[in-house]
Amino acid sequence: MQDYQAPADLLQDRIIMVTGAGSGIGLAAAKAYAAHGATVILVGRTVSKLESVYDEIEAAGHPKPAIVPMNFEGAAVKDYEELAMTIEDNFGHLDGILHNAAILGDRSPVELYDPETWNKVMHVNSTAPFLLSRAMIPLLRKSTGASVIFTSSGVGRKAKAYWGAYAVSKFAIEGLSQLLADELDDERHNVRVNSLNPGATRTNMRARAYPAENPQQNPAPEDLMPVYLYLMGKDSNGVNGQQLDAQPK
Repeated sequence: MQDYQAPADLLQDRIIMVTGAGSGIGLAAAKAYAAHGATVILVGRTVSKLESVYDEIEAAGHPKPAIVPMNFEGAAVKDYEELAMTIEDNFGHLDGILHNAAILGDRSPVELYDPETWNKVMHVNSTAPFLLSRAMIPLLRKSTGASVIFTSSGVGRKAKAYWGAYAVSKFAIEGLSQLLADELDDERHNVRVNSLNPGATRTNMRARAYPAENPQQNPAPEDLMPVYLYLMGKDSNGVNGQQLDAQPK
């Protein structure tokens, strides 16, 4: 999977949504998907960042993306439902979602963890992906073969001290991923759902979590894209309900 070589037309004419598309892994994935033929729906909270990604994709001559500014902290159920209606009106279906948006919260022991921050992290990292997935399922079912990737974490599979709400929210993501993989594995088998742990990656969130770490020792988000392309493309048909790692153990 890590050595996968994606054909140039892997995602030709596919409609792919990427959350947290303004930076880090989301940015790299959006550009990679567009480079392989997808029309990418860029979802994020910072319009200027999304516009920058849009400009890069358009300048490269790839399919024109769409921008959806959305702050998951404050978005209501109707916002997700309205987004689904907009996508249906413009594209008719959805071929994939990369759930990548997340926030770190505090690195502190539970007994000192701020409850307000806890609720915010849990909402952005787990409730928002549920609401977005819930709204998009009818559109995913209209695809000839849709893929949903939930971004997990090592601390979402084995918790470690002081990772607080972030770790718990990623455990919730693992559960949501497994739940949807089972529910959507119906007679058509047209929607597959997996969780993916990117591992230590050169991102702003990693730098905040490990301020003393040399970021150059970690791979750049672009280095992980073979795995992200594999899981979003047709070559991963039949891969469903798995807990996967973007980097070798």
